[in-house]
Amino acid sequence: MKRLTFILSFVILSLFPTASVYAAPLVDLTVAAEKSVNAVVYIKVTVQGKTQRYSVQDPFEDFFGGFFGRRMPQQREYREPDKHGAGSGVIISSDGYIVTNNHVVDGATDITVKLNDNREFQGKVVGTDATTDLALVKIEGKDLPTLPIGDSDKLKVGQWVLAVGNPFNLTSTVTAGIVSAKARSLGANGIESFIQTDAAINAGNSGGALVNEDGELVGINAMLYSQTGSYAGYGFAIPTSIMNHVVEDLKAYGSVQRAILGIRGGDVTNHLDSEKARGNEVDLGTLTGVWVERVVDGSAADEAGLQRGDIITKVDSRDVNKMSELQEVIARHRPGDKIVITYLRDRKQYTVKVTLDSDQQNTKKV
Repeated sequence: MKRLTFILSFVILSLFPTASVYAAPLVDLTVAAEKSVNAVVYIKVTVQGKTQRYSVQDPFEDFFGGFFGRRMPQQREYREPDKHGAGSGVIISSDGYIVTNNHVVDGATDITVKLNDNREFQGKVVGTDATTDLALVKIEGKDLPTLPIGDSDKLKVGQWVLAVGNPFNLTSTVTAGIVSAKARSLGANGIESFIQTDAAINAGNSGGALVNEDGELVGINAMLYSQTGSYAGYGFAIPTSIMNHVVEDLKAYGSVQRAILGIRGGDVTNHLDSEKARGNEVDLGTLTGVWVERVVDGSAADEAGLQRGDIITKVDSRDVNKMSELQEVIARHRPGDKIVITYLRDRKQYTVKVTLDSDQQNTKKV
């Protein structure tokens, strides 16, 4: 009987392991949530319908031919109905500067900002940056609730985060998850190095806050990955490492003073896969980094002597494992800044100092 009891106990423990062994660590996110909801706002926008002109010909003119003489077509106008949209934003200063997505306010002729305490303000676009999908909006207020800006570089995969916003017009909604990956590139924007999270992000969350356990802003929620248009497991946020530079320039100049290296290329892994598909076995001396496909004539990279086939592995003291990481590093700089690039050529390592150019045409090159 004792033997049977032991066997049954062993089977039960195998099927239902004790919580003390397998339970996930408990994280108290209530303080972070309380800090966040008051600083995340609901943004309602109106895009005025365009007026279009069109010609109207007399329908009886063809019937009577030119008997009465040919008359000029009548010109009429048609005004498209106004479009309405909504999203989220994050107050980053007590005097009313708000960060949101460019696609939330793009083309808006009227912006209404609603706070968590139901106060409403008229918003004004200070500047936008389609390349990073960021925008800066200003409302007139004092002592407004704010979110402190954290360092997105310190985020680690597996770390808990909150997504705060207004999905489906459900204001002040908080969802929790973890950082699923960093430096993701989806090909949606000119410059992107997304934080990937499994905290639920849906339509209306755009422009809202991604917040760490300490209640600090670490990203601006921008996109979701879904085949249905609704949350299916992953969302993406623009890191504050990119946001900070954009906000500073929009405040100071109304546009981003963007630096450019002057190359086109991609991840080393993508290049190796491409060569393998052609039947070529290539040994580059590394499986990470950015493979330079083309150097723009007269660019900073050209002046520094970089060539097609070089592999950029580091900028200053930071490792660069893929193109999105290189984009993120360059996006922090301004024209005229000097950086040190470490690269491989014929499997030998070199370093070179580069003075970054101005991206006056706002192209999608790095």
